[in-house]
Amino acid sequence: MPFIDSKIAGPVPADKKEAIKTALGRAIPTLHKTETYLMVGIEDNYDLWMGGRKLDQGAYVAVSLFGSAAPADYEAMTGEICRILAEQLGIPGKNVYVTYRPVSDWGWNGSNF
Repeated sequence: MPFIDSKIAGPVPADKKEAIKTALGRAIPTLHKTETYLMVGIEDNYDLWMGGRKLDQGAYVAVSLFGSAAPADYEAMTGEICRILAEQLGIPGKNVYVTYRPVSDWGWNGSNF
């Protein structure tokens, strides 16, 4: 039950959103999850500031997942997310923050796990 929510400075064309979604689906096994229940949100044209300056290229990515993963898995996933954003949008890793939110109570389809 992972949800990857991305807030991205600048516009993201529909084909790039699709490519990012697909790449994240391929990367999610890094956290021992499958794409079957992966939900992805991409919000573009988001105002982001880092170190007091507005970013033309930057992203904040929040990864929520039912349960948790090992620190090494989170580290590997951060690498994958940064690689995907650099490859698809040219965003340098130094302008990307990634957070992880393990969730113990997760609802879907009218009930909780």
